[in-house]
Amino acid sequence: MVQIGNFFFRYRNYLFIFLYLALFIPSPPIFSEGNAGPKFYLYPLIIGLCITIAGQLIRGATISLAYIVRGGKDKKVYAEQLVTNGIFAHCRNPLYVGNILMLVGVGILVNSLLYLLVFIPLFLFIYQAIVLAEENFLRNKFGDQFDAYATRVHRWLINPSGLGKTLSEMHFLWKRWLIKEYNTQVIWLTGIAVILFFKYSHWQWDADTRNGWFVLVLLVLAVYYLTVRYLKKSGRWTAA
Repeated sequence: MVQIGNFFFRYRNYLFIFLYLALFIPSPPIFSEGNAGPKFYLYPLIIGLCITIAGQLIRGATISLAYIVRGGKDKKVYAEQLVTNGIFAHCRNPLYVGNILMLVGVGILVNSLLYLLVFIPLFLFIYQAIVLAEENFLRNKFGDQFDAYATRVHRWLINPSGLGKTLSEMHFLWKRWLIKEYNTQVIWLTGIAVILFFKYSHWQWDADTRNGWFVLVLLVLAVYYLTVRYLKKSGRWTAA
């Protein structure tokens, strides 16, 4: 599993492109008028948005409170230090948990049974392998320090005990969230926009109105992307 994890770690960014494209493979629905009534589309809409937004918020809190300085080097597992504060004091892999929730949420939002039954389990297998590879590196580098951390903090489950204290005692660096996440956020939001505008046929608007609103959303996202990128590259905003 460690070797499998090391392999997928090299290509983990491409994995998300594949998984986003898989959202649009034809699939039987999770919810339909037959099993959820005439308002069946509200179930994937509400449940999916709540789960995927929760995933992004977990990533945001993790990055803003305590962030891994380097999660990889030369496409190999690497870490300069063992981060155990912030959200990492409650879960060993909160960023990955956030990613999982984001993808599960959009899978529900697009109402794809195939995505939840095939692609999400595949994604979980790959992530488990990557995590085992990372833990192998951390255990070899930090030894007893990592073992003690692994003993008290779960690999996947977020322990809510003391979470309020963690959030209140640490400074929330929202600029770091935007600097580190603007690429992910724009791709994620664009995917949600495509789903809402083109997969949901329940809105009372014609094609021209729908397309106009979709273009407007893309323009807003483009302005957001370019603004944050400029502030980052110009040095006006830093991750410190």
